[in-house]
Amino acid sequence: MRRRLKTLLWPCLPLLLAAGTGLGAEPVPPPAPPNLPSVLTLAEATSLFRRQGLDVLLAEAAVQSAEGDVDVAGAVPNPSLLGTFGKSWVCTDGCNFIPPAAFSVGLGDQNAIEDSLSGKRGLRLDVAHAALKAAHLGRADAERTGIALVKQQFVQTLTAQQSLLTAQEAADDSAKLRELMNVRYRSGAVSEADVARVETDALEAQQVVATAQLQLRTAKLGLAFLLGVRSAVPDFRVEAPELMVAVELPGLSGATAETLLADALEGRPDLQASKAQVERAEASVHLAYRLVFPDIALSVNYAQQGTGPTAITPPTITFGLSLTLPIFYQQQGEVRRAEADARTQALSRAKAQAQVVSDVEAAFAGYRIALERAQRMVGTSGILARARRARDLVGIQYQKGAASLLELLDAQRTFRAIAFEAQSNLGDYWTSVFRLEQAVGRTLQ
Repeated sequence: MRRRLKTLLWPCLPLLLAAGTGLGAEPVPPPAPPNLPSVLTLAEATSLFRRQGLDVLLAEAAVQSAEGDVDVAGAVPNPSLLGTFGKSWVCTDGCNFIPPAAFSVGLGDQNAIEDSLSGKRGLRLDVAHAALKAAHLGRADAERTGIALVKQQFVQTLTAQQSLLTAQEAADDSAKLRELMNVRYRSGAVSEADVARVETDALEAQQVVATAQLQLRTAKLGLAFLLGVRSAVPDFRVEAPELMVAVELPGLSGATAETLLADALEGRPDLQASKAQVERAEASVHLAYRLVFPDIALSVNYAQQGTGPTAITPPTITFGLSLTLPIFYQQQGEVRRAEADARTQALSRAKAQAQVVSDVEAAFAGYRIALERAQRMVGTSGILARARRARDLVGIQYQKGAASLLELLDAQRTFRAIAFEAQSNLGDYWTSVFRLEQAVGRTLQ
């Protein structure tokens, strides 16, 4: 009898060992954080985000989870195996065991056949596949929004870097003028009031430098965070000559809000993800109704005690069927919950479409205004060039005695303010470009 049980159980041993090998599996370690180069370009920043951005990694984990849900939904239940062994006894003058041993072996399908024939397994797979599609689109949307944020933060860092250079240049000019005024004061050519004015201007320029240094460091930290840096952020410099001019992009030549909106409605991954969520919710409704059909479990059992015509229990094969009768409860709660989820996802899709319309309209309007302001400011005959010319002319006039010190300081302050404004307008322009890319869902350069 023991030999017979070993024969029955021995084929199951590899399956049990294989199932146990995954119990102590080590978790997959997270990827190493990126190392920032000393000079970071826009292309390198976007590439780093695609590989190591935390939002992208989280979206990839969601995709892996959805892939696991597909495996779970399509899994066929393992059959159940039941074995018994024992002996019978009689008690007349005394209790004695009857020599032949009794044993039985049973096999159940765990609702596997009914699960496939009734369509429950197929509907579960429909739900899981729709959720997996939504997860893939969610990853694409995380990349869309994340890259747009990286580009915008890169522009802020570049603007802060240029502002610091302008502030340092203005501080150097103020320091040179202070040295010159001190020399002229010692020779009696200027008054102490003029020296005080120049020293005040020099100190104000140093204040501007300190503020610009803080803004630049803050912008770099924000960029490093988006790129997934999880340690001390080293000092680095950003470089993007293509972002130092304000020109209309080829991808936007002749574009209108209507054409960009059509592109967004067709290609925005978040809108496509909401559509996949609607499909998942509708499949969940069908599954909820199908689950009203009861689970049916089939089984087969073999029993025997003794052999030959005198066997206490001759070899007997029995077939069984068990099911749950849906008398008191017919999945009403699950059906209502699935229908409510379907309505929620349909409304969420409508909201996402309305959000796309708002995003594109606002981003395109901001782009047109930002382009106009930047070109007016940094053009060859723009405000910045004229302010620089005015400062240089007043400087020449001051050296020749045709302009006062107050006029010189006013010209320098005006130029300094316009230079900062020009850099801000240029940064606003490229920020508007990247916001428009985010709204449309594709690269416009």
